[in-house]
Amino acid sequence: MLQSNSIRDSFDVSHLVSEVVSLAEKAGQEVLDVYGEDDVGQTRKADDTPLTRADTKANEVICQGLRTLHDAHEEEILPILSEENKEIAFETRRQWNFFWLVDPLDGTKEFINKNGEFTINIALVAENRPLLGVVHAPAVELTYAGILGEGAYRRKENGGWIKLNEDSKNTDSDTVRIVASRSHLDDETQRFIDTVKQKSTDVELTSAGSSLKFCLLADGEADIYPRLAPTMEWDTGAAQAIVEASGGYVLTYDHREPLVYNKEDVTNPTFIAVNAHGAELLEQIHNA
Repeated sequence: MLQSNSIRDSFDVSHLVSEVVSLAEKAGQEVLDVYGEDDVGQTRKADDTPLTRADTKANEVICQGLRTLHDAHEEEILPILSEENKEIAFETRRQWNFFWLVDPLDGTKEFINKNGEFTINIALVAENRPLLGVVHAPAVELTYAGILGEGAYRRKENGGWIKLNEDSKNTDSDTVRIVASRSHLDDETQRFIDTVKQKSTDVELTSAGSSLKFCLLADGEADIYPRLAPTMEWDTGAAQAIVEASGGYVLTYDHREPLVYNKEDVTNPTFIAVNAHGAELLEQIHNA
C-alpha cells in the first residue's frame, strides 16, 4: 500500500507511511482516553484557543514517535513543527527542506463538544509543499493517508485500504456540494455560499469539523471547501496532501496559487479546496 518511486530524488517516503499511520492511531487512543473522561483538563492558550490534556498527550506521543521512527531507519531526524511546540524562530525554520508538520488534536472545540469530529494530523513537508499526509479521526474510526503523486487512501473496516479515485462520486451531476466548518462559519464564507446559490440552482451544504472537511473532498462526498476564516499551517498540511494526492487542489482564495508552508508567519491565507469535479464546477460558477 502506498508505494513510492522516490517522489523526491532526495527523499523516499514509501517506508514511512504505514508507521506514521500507526503513530497517528496510537496518539488517537491517547486522545480517546481523555475524551471519555468528564474533566478533559481544559485551559486556554496565549491566543485564547482551548487546550486539553488530549492535545498535550497526543503531541508527546507523536513527537517522540517521529524521532524514534527516523532513528530506527538510521536516518537523519527531521525537525518537527507542531501546534503545541511552535515557538521555533524563522531564521532556524527557513533552513528546513524537509520537516514534520503536526496538529496533535485538530478540532479541539469538536473534542470538547464531544461530537466526534476531531482528528490527528501528521504531514511531511518537502520544499514548502505537503508531500505525505495522514489524518486519523479516532472517535469515528476513519483514517486517510496520501502521498503526492502516488495516491490517497482510506482505511477499510477490515484494515485494508481503498484508493480514492481522482473522479468524485458526483461527476455526472451539476449539484454543487459545499462543505463548511461546523465551528467557524464566518460571514465571508457565508457570502461565498450565497453567491454560489445565486449562480447555481442546486447547492448542497454540509458541515463538518476539523480536517475531515478536506477528506470529504478526497472521498468524493463533497466538491468544494471554501475557508475564508483564519487557519494555521498545521491545520491544513496533512489534509492538503490527501486532497492533492487524490487529484484535487488547495489554492489561495485571492490568487488561486497552491498553499505553501514554512512561511515566516505560519497563518494561512484564505483558501479554497476542491476535488477534480469541484474544480470543474468552480470554473462553471466563475463563468456563469
